[in-house]
Amino acid sequence: MKTYLFSLALSASSLMCFAQANISPAKKQSKTIAITGATIHVGNGTIIENGTLLFGNGKIIAVAASGQVPQGDVLSINASGKHIYPGFIAATTNLGLTEIEAVKATLDFEEIGDYNSHIRSIVAYNTDSKVPATLRSNGILMAQPTPQGGVISGSSSVVQLDAWNWEDAALRKDDAMHMSWPATPRFRGYGRPQLAPEILAERTQSAINQLTSFFAEAKAYAEMGKPEVINTRFEAMKPVFAGTEKLFIEAESQKNIVAAVNFAKRFGITPVITGAAEAYLIIDFLKANNITVVVKQPHALPNNNDDDVNMPYKNAAILANAGLNIVLSIDGYWQQRNLPFMAGTVTAWGLDKEKALATITLNAAKAMGTDKTTGSIEVGKDATFFISAGDALDMKTNKVEQAFIQGRDINLDNLHKQLDKKFSDKYAVEK
Repeated sequence: MKTYLFSLALSASSLMCFAQANISPAKKQSKTIAITGATIHVGNGTIIENGTLLFGNGKIIAVAASGQVPQGDVLSINASGKHIYPGFIAATTNLGLTEIEAVKATLDFEEIGDYNSHIRSIVAYNTDSKVPATLRSNGILMAQPTPQGGVISGSSSVVQLDAWNWEDAALRKDDAMHMSWPATPRFRGYGRPQLAPEILAERTQSAINQLTSFFAEAKAYAEMGKPEVINTRFEAMKPVFAGTEKLFIEAESQKNIVAAVNFAKRFGITPVITGAAEAYLIIDFLKANNITVVVKQPHALPNNNDDDVNMPYKNAAILANAGLNIVLSIDGYWQQRNLPFMAGTVTAWGLDKEKALATITLNAAKAMGTDKTTGSIEVGKDATFFISAGDALDMKTNKVEQAFIQGRDINLDNLHKQLDKKFSDKYAVEK
């Protein structure tokens, strides 16, 4: 009983701590703004020195080098010597679906069962979470809250990180269906498998057969017109077969990646592969099938005991330099603030800096189907970007001074900054 009460008190204490940092979403842009003198990193590989960025009503109006500020009611911001970047995008994250890992009531990213195609992460997305504010301070202004667990986890959506509710936050609802390819467990020498390899392989094949059966039935359901009885799981698969919703498949080994791609092709789907630790071994196959790859964080252990110890650092660069569309992502939610620095790590291992920038901006937008409005600083797109005093991919110089989401000048305060100020003031030396 004492243990229970202590846990309850600890949970309450944690919740009280996270109750700080009450930051209201910014108001709609009311005046046209011109930012001058900055180095503009467009997001598509182009750099504009001493550029001018003009935006109004939440949209980018003009992007030019050494442009003159228009006359009239225009607010001018001098950003000489600074850098402008498109808002970074956190892909395949459970951000907004979980708050405190030790408090079960705040975890809402996984459902019971193996086939949850009817699950939509967007309706569970919590705009009152205190975590997104810490991400915005490093330039992450959009995310793809993604369900987890089971074979088919459900649909993700793309959101912007400054909103009153999930309806306001949504940039694209149900952008992708997420699933994990059934794989035989691999053991790295830390213990012996409980079952014989042939039994494990048989179970894996059985899981693949069940998945094939589910897709076949769902496709038949989608083609039958208006059914007499609604099957919510099959109903949710219709956009996937119609091509209006992408299919993200998590697969790590080269064998499983090939199997996953060929499986999707059987149903007329071009998938996006996530994880992809061994994608560098089958580059020609991936290029031939026009596959986008979401590479997990480079700060990780190699997939196999005998792999190059630096392969996680190199993987994204090898794939991107080969001509594949590469997106960089990080597991979890709170660590998403380190996303730009992961891209910076990739630049140290063979990838051009602007191409590395694209892995968390335009490439991510293309993978999610939002590249017409986000991912780069181009005329007609949302004015979602930020101003940094230095290189935003370098943790030593990333200093986000001002950020805009759809033209709204957002508040960059957060819980971490408040705690820093609180204790800095407490221990400040009196003069």
